[in-house]
Amino acid sequence: MPTKTESQEMFSKVPEVTLLFWIIKILATTLGETGGDAVSMSLNLGYLVGTGIFAVIFMVAVGVQISAKKFHPVIYWTTIVATTTVGTTLADFADRSLGIGYAGGTSILIALLAASLFVWHCTLGSVAVDTVNSPKSEAFYWLTIMFSQTLGTALGDWTADTEALGYGGGIIVFGTLLGVIAAAYFWTKISHTVLFWAAFILTRPLGAVAGDFLDKPHDHGGLALSRYSASATLIVLMAFFIFAFSHKPARRTH
Repeated sequence: MPTKTESQEMFSKVPEVTLLFWIIKILATTLGETGGDAVSMSLNLGYLVGTGIFAVIFMVAVGVQISAKKFHPVIYWTTIVATTTVGTTLADFADRSLGIGYAGGTSILIALLAASLFVWHCTLGSVAVDTVNSPKSEAFYWLTIMFSQTLGTALGDWTADTEALGYGGGIIVFGTLLGVIAAAYFWTKISHTVLFWAAFILTRPLGAVAGDFLDKPHDHGGLALSRYSASATLIVLMAFFIFAFSHKPARRTH
């Protein structure tokens, strides 16, 4: 008969939050930027069509993830990548095609993200990742992640472009903020759930500016790498970390 811990692991559908988790998350968010731009810009399909394509992929991936009986690293990270790509094209469509601008888009997405977390907490009593073990909690989890990925794209672009920090400056800013959150995790009593979502949100703009740094032209401060080759390299790196290391589902601690 399985122990209590084994039963909880059996039904947990999200990974344990470790250093490995954050490494893959940053790679995934960077891939979301290069992959999203490859479809909407390099293929000249535009932000709206790109958003439609990635929205379908996102919905299919979430459906597979929720219907799975247990945690599967490949399914989980495929779904994360789907949220980053749709977040990239959706944010670009709102900011640029609709003319909302970075400030307007960021404000709307902050409100949507806050509303998602608020309703999730009111409905299920917690937004901690170790409680994501039912279809309803997973639905809230992925909706919140989609909003956070879209917000992160807008925030990253706004920082790099509007505030004239450049891609390198954006990487330093968001990398430093993530370092502050890591320090708070180890040396303060701030809620780990709050710190998790803060870090989760900030890894997206870090990935956004890192992706832009890789594929934007030299006169814009980038390395001018092919979006296709950059995306392929990121996929290989993600595959290495997914298959070369063991992954455990998150466990409830209370």
